[in-house]
Amino acid sequence: MPDLRITFTPHPVWGKTMDQLWAYVEGPDPVSGKPMMKEIVDGLTRPLSAEEKRTGTIQPSVGPPTFTDTADGLQEYYLNNGFTDFLPIILPTDERVDAMLKGTSRKPDEVCGRMAGGAYAPWQYTVRQVAINAVMAGCRPEYLPTVLAIASSGTPSLMSSTNSFAYAAVINGPIRDKLNMNYGIGALGPFAQPNAAIGRAWTLVSKNLGNGGVPGDTYLGSQGNNLNYNNLIIAENEGASPWTPFHVQKGFKADENVVSLFRGLGIVPGQGAKGTSADDPKHEEEFSDLFSVFTGFFGGLVVADPLVAVSLKQRGYDTKEKLIAWLYKNTTQSVKDYKARDFAYGFDYPRALKGQEPYASWYKLPDDAIIPRWPHENDINIVVAGGQTNAFFQGGSLSYTVSVSIDKWA
Repeated sequence: MPDLRITFTPHPVWGKTMDQLWAYVEGPDPVSGKPMMKEIVDGLTRPLSAEEKRTGTIQPSVGPPTFTDTADGLQEYYLNNGFTDFLPIILPTDERVDAMLKGTSRKPDEVCGRMAGGAYAPWQYTVRQVAINAVMAGCRPEYLPTVLAIASSGTPSLMSSTNSFAYAAVINGPIRDKLNMNYGIGALGPFAQPNAAIGRAWTLVSKNLGNGGVPGDTYLGSQGNNLNYNNLIIAENEGASPWTPFHVQKGFKADENVVSLFRGLGIVPGQGAKGTSADDPKHEEEFSDLFSVFTGFFGGLVVADPLVAVSLKQRGYDTKEKLIAWLYKNTTQSVKDYKARDFAYGFDYPRALKGQEPYASWYKLPDDAIIPRWPHENDINIVVAGGQTNAFFQGGSLSYTVSVSIDKWA
């Protein structure tokens, strides 16, 4: 439905009183200037025009097939037209794009995905178009299957929400070593080309092929998120982990190459969380304490150094599942505190009214009742990465979304 009728609401909406929200509803659409409720009713009841009955796929203009200029002139052209992350790019010459395409057996004109970064119809793109953005991001041809796997999911790393979303990708399998990805010292930092370039390619695909990242139009994050430059790329340290790799938990074989995607609000170091001492490290209590400040709207992702994982195994958590079960049971909140959160009223209360569990039961409990921080155990995920220089961890308010085979795009 390329011509879907859209009504825009005034912002901000979080932290507003009911009277203030009613004033929004009874006032004008800030874009069209028309009374908002009348516009909504008309949009739902007015017969569709012939133009609005069109179906099909939006094919955005890609411009002329080639551009000729000096290298500096082309850098300015890409920058001034919003095709970059406002850092210099590798210019996608025909020779470089052709070389990039050798990283996959897929045909260049094969449609590999559709993506929408905002409240608009998704754009469709080809393997070649993804390869162009991979070149721009500084990828090598051997990185292309991973970038294609991410692109095939249709998951943008730039979203139109007023929340300043962050995105993460966990990479598992032999490809981590084939690409020389960093999962040791500085695993989450700017210390390996594949980690950096694959993450940057995700952002450029989201901008150039997914119609995302246009402030005030397809991007409304009030403050933005620094992770959006090249996202959070986590290659799991499978060899040093005492637990099952993340992709195996999701049903893949150990020798398969897989990328798993997350979205949420970001990640913070675990130092400062209460619950442990040097002579009695109870890292599970640290995890739980850090989780207590996360919104229940997103899940909890722990990135644990192998030293932390080994210590937890020695304490009896010989599987991630045992640890997750403990965290789910012991990371709690009162019903009163839960109901006071904006996200609960905006997202969970409507589910409760529809009878969806556990929300329906939670909203029937007294204010002093204690409930879990998250609706389900699978809202908590754990991966292992780091170089074992100290027993540290990081925690993210990030939800798991999907896992995609990289091998299918090789």
